[in-house]
Amino acid sequence: MFKKFSQVGRAMMLPIAILPAAGLLLGLGGALSNPSTLAAYPFLDIAWLQVILNIMSVAGGAIFANLPLIFTIGIAVGLSNRDKGTAGLAGGIAYLVYAATISGFLQLFSAEGASIDTGVVGSIVVGSTVAFLHNRYHKIELPQFLGFFGGSRFIPIVSSFAAIILGAFFYLIWPPIQGALADAGALIAEMGSFGTFLYGFLLRLTGAVGLHHTIYPLFWYTSLGGTETVAGMTVSGAQNIFFAQLADPNHTGLFTYGTRFFAGRFATMMFGLPAAALAMYHSIPKQNRKENAGLYFSSALTSFLTGITEPLEYMFLFVAPWLYVVHAFLDGLSFYVADLLSIRIGNTFSGGFIDFFLFGPLQGSAKTNWLWVLPVGAIWALIYYFVFRILVTKFKVMVPGMEVVETQTEETIVTSAPKSTKATSLNEDARIIIEALGNEANIESVTACATRLRVSVKDGDVVQKEVIKNLGATAVFEVQGGIQAVFGGRADLLSQEINQIMGTDE
Repeated sequence: MFKKFSQVGRAMMLPIAILPAAGLLLGLGGALSNPSTLAAYPFLDIAWLQVILNIMSVAGGAIFANLPLIFTIGIAVGLSNRDKGTAGLAGGIAYLVYAATISGFLQLFSAEGASIDTGVVGSIVVGSTVAFLHNRYHKIELPQFLGFFGGSRFIPIVSSFAAIILGAFFYLIWPPIQGALADAGALIAEMGSFGTFLYGFLLRLTGAVGLHHTIYPLFWYTSLGGTETVAGMTVSGAQNIFFAQLADPNHTGLFTYGTRFFAGRFATMMFGLPAAALAMYHSIPKQNRKENAGLYFSSALTSFLTGITEPLEYMFLFVAPWLYVVHAFLDGLSFYVADLLSIRIGNTFSGGFIDFFLFGPLQGSAKTNWLWVLPVGAIWALIYYFVFRILVTKFKVMVPGMEVVETQTEETIVTSAPKSTKATSLNEDARIIIEALGNEANIESVTACATRLRVSVKDGDVVQKEVIKNLGATAVFEVQGGIQAVFGGRADLLSQEINQIMGTDE
């Protein structure tokens, strides 16, 4: 089970890689074009600037609005053994059918306005189902009169029927889950500071599967977040009250107590998670850090600036769900501490530096107590760093770049062969490697990780390690009946080229 979940985590790394860029577009564009932000800061209301910011927001929002679909395609592609293009297409079609099935049931049998959002859970179930069907039936032979629909063409068809069944199943089981969360929200609102902790913990925990949208609107936009009189008008909902007070020139003193449903975010998003990214980066082998530095840095920057945390959280969520629970607990504590310290900073939709600066320092300490965020954030950064560094290292959590280094013996490692100075093409190097491995008859499979070309061979004795080393590998060694060659960032390119030459890339 653990191996299967780890495979899902690796399969999702391709779609996860696009999230930092999408997060920056959505975060910057959304925060600086928000009507409430413009009301508070009129100097941003410049026509050409708002056009750019709105386009940025829409572009980034398109990715996050379709995240379940993107993840489904990524899982189907990542878990399929071959012919990955067909698997990806089938995954996309299956998710659309799945979502349409749920929508159809809602229109036929549920009250008007009812909705079901299964988030990433639906993606995992649909994507994994498609991959299973693809791996099992992609070479199926149908009777002659149905022959056109055999093989790869059969996969989108059977996946669509499976998606209808899955959609019907989730229509039945998901509403009670959403209802339970709504009931929990009503209870939390009455529990004071401990309720604030539970709110932060539950919000982060449900965010893993996309169910947080059933929690925070109850507090932001309804009386569960408080009801106050602002400028002679009765306003309900924590965010509604905050922006009403922000627009009221006569408001004095701290902002609404309802900001307890926002203020705990800043220590986690601006300090804690970026520190966790650094901890994960320091935990991976040194030889893998250069290739993965961009992913960790961009994800940390996205969390810090915009408060969009998915790019970072998805790095460890699917390979170590228990670590995500630890993260959710720490985030809940952050909300609890912010409540105790009466930090009263509001936000638009997240807890990054943009919202912190606009609704904290620019509003003054007398209304927000924003200065407390800095020492709390520093402490949170230390806590997150050491917790993640210790746990990721101790339990070998397979975050990006954390590949397993198998036991090696001195006699199997080749490190001293002279390197060729002759410039060769990728295709030429791939053909030389195939020959050095004993030709296609001796090769069972060729894959690659971040830095290593991994080859399973039938007979390791015929492999010419010196020849492979001469092509630029920094080390070549035998591991469990196979050969591994350290080519750095070129490993994946060589793997693709070798598989294409051998016709095994289908």
